[in-house]
Order: sequence, then C-alpha cells, then structure tokens
Amino acid sequence: MDYGTYQGVHTLILMVLFFVIVYWAYSKSRKSKFDDIAQSILNDDDLNDDPNVKEQKNGND
Repeated sequence: MDYGTYQGVHTLILMVLFFVIVYWAYSKSRKSKFDDIAQSILNDDDLNDDPNVKEQKNGND
C-alpha cells in the first residue's frame, strides 16, 4: 500500500464517521433529548435558587 491508498482509507473512515455523527444528531430518538436541552435555558427553576440572581432582579448591585 502506498501513501495515496492510506490517504484514501483515512478519508473514507472520516466520511463514515461524519455520517454516523450526523445520523446520531438528527435521529428521532435524540430529538426529545435535544429539545429538552434547548429549552432548559428558558426555564427559571434553576435561577430561583441562586441568591445572586435575586439580588440582581431586585436592583441591589
């Protein structure tokens, strides 16, 4: 095997890896998990426990 063959095999492995990651990211079984993660930034439940956030909301800097 020469250097060109190694490059071709390496490219093929990277392409397969890319398609596997894309399939994993866009699969229907992961959609609900990713939607929950995306919406978690909008949830205020975690912010209510942080006293620094309460001070900033009240205007006490």
